[in-house]
Formats: sequence, C-alpha cells, structure tokens
Amino acid sequence: MSLIRKNRPNYIKRLSKWMVITTAMLLLLFIGIGILTGAKSTYRLYSETIQNFTTQLEGSDFLYLFEMENKIYANARPEGAELPSLSHLSFQVLTSVTPNDPRSLLGREIPGLSSYNSEIVIAGEGTDYTNLPVESQPPLDVVLEDREAVEPKNNEEVSPPPEKENERSTGNRDVVFIYSTHNRESFLPHLPEGTEAAYHDEVNITKVGERFAQSLEANGIGAKVDQSDITTTANEQGIGSYAASRPVVKEAMATNDDIKYVFDLHRDSVSRDVTTTEINGDTYARTIFVVGAKHPDYEQNLKTATELHKMLEEQYPGLSRGVLTKKGSGSNGIYNQDLSSNAVLLEFGGIHNSLDEAYRTADVMGEVFSDYYWKKAEKVSSES
Repeated sequence: MSLIRKNRPNYIKRLSKWMVITTAMLLLLFIGIGILTGAKSTYRLYSETIQNFTTQLEGSDFLYLFEMENKIYANARPEGAELPSLSHLSFQVLTSVTPNDPRSLLGREIPGLSSYNSEIVIAGEGTDYTNLPVESQPPLDVVLEDREAVEPKNNEEVSPPPEKENERSTGNRDVVFIYSTHNRESFLPHLPEGTEAAYHDEVNITKVGERFAQSLEANGIGAKVDQSDITTTANEQGIGSYAASRPVVKEAMATNDDIKYVFDLHRDSVSRDVTTTEINGDTYARTIFVVGAKHPDYEQNLKTATELHKMLEEQYPGLSRGVLTKKGSGSNGIYNQDLSSNAVLLEFGGIHNSLDEAYRTADVMGEVFSDYYWKKAEKVSSES
C-alpha cells in the first residue's frame, strides 16, 4: 500500500508531461493546417501567402518583433507602448482578426463593411468611418451602357480659369499628369431624371481633369491630361480597371521625364451633403485624398497628399474631406501609386454634384497646387 502511494507522484508527473506534449502537438497541427490551407494549391509558401498573413499585423507590431531580436529597436517604440504577447500576435496572424478593431471581424459578415478597411489619416470636416469613399463599380455592361446626357436644371456656368501673368512658369514642361482610371464616372445632374447608374462615355470625370489642367496652366504649371477610355480597355482585355490604367501611367512617365506629379481623378458616390460645401455663396464639390498603402513606398505619396490637404484647408476651410490610406481587403490598395513618389488619387465631389461645382473646385486645386509646387521648388533650390 505504501509502495503505491510512493509511486503516485511519479505517475502524475508522467501524465502531466504527456498532456503537455499532446497539447503542444495539437497546437502545432492546427498551426500547420492554417498555413497549408492559406497557401496556394501546391501547398508551398509563396511570398504572396506570407504577405497576406503579415498584412494582418499592425505596423508597430513589426517593431516589437524586431525588438525581440535587437534591443536597439526599442528606441522606435511609441512612448508608453508595451510589447504585445506572443498569443496576441499569433491570434492576429492565424485569424486575420485585430482584437482592437471590430471591423476585421464584422467586415466578413456585414455586406459593404469591408470597404471601411481604410485609415483616416486626417479627418476633414464631417469625415468619419460612416461616409468614406466607396470603392466599387457595377458590372462593366452597366458602365458601358449608352446614356443620354442633359443639361442640369438651374445650371450656372463657371467661367474658364482666367489667364494670369505668372512670374514663374514651367514653360513647355508638363510636370503634372492627370488621368482617370474610372473614366466614365459621371454626375446625376447631367443624366436623365430617374437614372440610377451615373456613368457616361463623354460627360464624366475626364472633363474635370481637363478643367484641372486648364487651371494649372493658368497658374504657370504645365499639365498633360490623358483621355483614354480605360473602362473599354479593361472590358476588352478582361482585366481590372487599375491594371488597364497602369500602362497609361507608365507610358506617360517613360516618354516625359518632366512629370513629377500624378493625379488619378475620381468622383465619389456618397450623399450630396457629404460631398458639397458652400464658399462665399457658391457651391463646391468637396475633395478627398486617397493613398494606397499596400506597397512599401507609400509614405512619400501620403506626405504629398497631407501637405496638399493642409494647404487647401488653410485657404479654403471645409473644402477637403481629409486624407485616407487604403490597403485592406475589398480595395486595390496600390492604385498605381508605386509608379511615382508623388501620386495621389483625388476624389472630386460625388454623383449628386454638377460639373460646375467640380469645376470650381478644380480651379481652386490649380491655385493651391501652384503654391505648393513653387514652395517645393524653392526648398529644393535652397538645399542644392
């Protein structure tokens, strides 16, 4: 009897040991299954697969991981921030759910919520996660459908931007390139009453691009506007819109070394009260700057967008809705902005705005960008 009691602790130790081993093996098994099911069909770990896993981590978490290996990275840790636990990091990677962001879980269950995988870097007046730009397009046959264009009621024509005597000019150099990936995005006031899909082959966002270029030219900034029907190209080649517009941007930059800034113009689809403001008795289509953060060099594009927003807000308060970055599921996340360090997607108003309202904003953007451009030029000149 005493012998049995004496051996009982050893028996419990062995049982505990086997339970720990079994638990560890099951954990490894689940992790292995997660890796294999997340990889390609050949069950190999492609770089894209690894990227999909790591994009679930917050940027600061990478600093923490580096710090575990090299303590010098502790200097980059935000003040007061603590190292995340291994279980916290593992949970994020294996489930794609960020504990402090319910959108990462609810976005899979609630239709449309995945479009809020954006970060508001600067919130303009009234901007929050309920009224962000919606990145979606109907089927191409809807976009390409022939529609009649009409003159909007109570249309007030905006005079062309006046030519100014500028002491400074880029001369014959076109330093700005303007295009529209969703080139058929139109405005309901210019379409027959009852129209639901605001798309047109002529009366569309490309006219705003032309107006923006005219304003830039009037302010001494040479600009080139692309008029390609990118929507048709995407349809004919069976590719996405941004894949179709990418060669357009690449060719423009390859054939003109003077191009330093690239703007992709769009119009939003949220309500008029969000996309419209009044300045000195005139209505304007509000802007919002969108930066794709799904490529490693997006910070310079973000800096450009932020500086333009601040100058616009300083001179015309309330005109800009703010600055966003996009990189989550349901978004392109690059927008061809990896091709230039000064590339920005710029929304002009929404479906309920008129071209005249967008033209007023384009004129303002021409003025503001001119100030921005010459300030940058002066800074570069003083540093050289």
